[in-house]
Amino acid sequence: MARLEQPSLADSLETHPEIKSLRIAVADLNGIARAKRIPASLGAKLDSSAIQMPYSALNVDVWGTDIENSPLVFESGDADGVLKITERGPIPMPWLSTPAALIPCWMFDADGTPFDVDPRHALDQVQNRIKAQGLTAVIGVELEFYLCDDSKLSKTGAIYPPQIPGTGQHRRAGDVLSLAALDGFDDFFSDLYAASDAMGIPADTATSESGVCQFEITLTHQADALRVADDIYLFKMLTKGLARKHGFAASFMAKPYEQDAGNGLHMHCSLLDENGKNIFDSGDDLGSAALGHAIQGGLEMMGDCGLIFAPHANSYARLVPGAHAPTGICWGYDNRTVALRVPAGPPQARRIEHRVAGADVNPYLAIAAMLGGMLNGLEDAIDPPAPITGNAYEQDMPNMPIDWDTAHTRAANSPHLARIFPADLLRYLLDTKQQEMKAMTERDHSDHLADYLDIV
Repeated sequence: MARLEQPSLADSLETHPEIKSLRIAVADLNGIARAKRIPASLGAKLDSSAIQMPYSALNVDVWGTDIENSPLVFESGDADGVLKITERGPIPMPWLSTPAALIPCWMFDADGTPFDVDPRHALDQVQNRIKAQGLTAVIGVELEFYLCDDSKLSKTGAIYPPQIPGTGQHRRAGDVLSLAALDGFDDFFSDLYAASDAMGIPADTATSESGVCQFEITLTHQADALRVADDIYLFKMLTKGLARKHGFAASFMAKPYEQDAGNGLHMHCSLLDENGKNIFDSGDDLGSAALGHAIQGGLEMMGDCGLIFAPHANSYARLVPGAHAPTGICWGYDNRTVALRVPAGPPQARRIEHRVAGADVNPYLAIAAMLGGMLNGLEDAIDPPAPITGNAYEQDMPNMPIDWDTAHTRAANSPHLARIFPADLLRYLLDTKQQEMKAMTERDHSDHLADYLDIV
């Protein structure tokens, strides 16, 4: 399906008569799409009609259940907000057998005020703060996922590597940067790249990672944080849907296999001034004072960001020492054991790589937290501690929360998060995670796969 441009919905749908249905979708606090389906024949009306959805739809748990005692449900009469179409739609949905289009939206009050609990608005507010400083954030990401066979999950409680198409064989071990691992699933990856192009997602390099049938896709850097978060949200949806079309599953859950590496979301960010100059560039390998201040801002708030960078019960299985996920709150040059890495390269490309977040995050909240921390650091202008050298796992330093309860407590009392996120969003996020925590403590650990494999 060709990429859909965006003049008006009526014009787009007239140009693409093959579209049979539409999905009107908004991301909730977990980064999961909450949506309505309508016939394409009614789509033209969306140009002039209000699209309504309950405010409470953005404040449900990962299973789509209302949050107990949420003011957005019975206390307010479960009132409706207004969905407005973002600049991103309509977008083809190539994983479906019948041609359909996705209409990404965000939520507002009836008077046009942004609804603060919408995570896309939270990121928009941070990006506007950055723009007010005369700066532009340029962000690229690396997103990891597993391909797997979950056909026996309900019977065995386990998943397995999928059959390699055309051979019936299975990969038996991780194979870093393996050409054979990539080429074994060439039909899937070819379709994934074609579908990404149709959806306007800038998919770049694919690599085989250290887990069995674990892969990473790089999404090219862009000077629009909202666009980058949209890309992640859409790419996860696409990858999971397209994998099913090919007869297996794709999962972005943080730790699908106990013995293999987890799935991370590595975010690379630099800041450009009004003249397009990278403010982290000092002309040498060390970087500017602004680089140090941005790093310090990120380090100061990182321990309070567990609910954002590790949002689910399974997320904490990834954050263990020596498992390719940073646990210590530290930084360093060209060192993949640290939380904030300054990659090697020419001075004009100086940037911060944020390595803590799992692939199971809400991308709008994760990018907002990363940028907000950097912005806090620039405003406070405090220098960071000395960079770490060597293996950070073996050094004594503050660490990320190792469990959900600690992460919840730190987030609830964080002055750093309060500088970045609206109070209502934090309140509802805490309530959402509290309900998920309670539900998961009542379930066997072996149920985590069934709970998270497809959802996150």
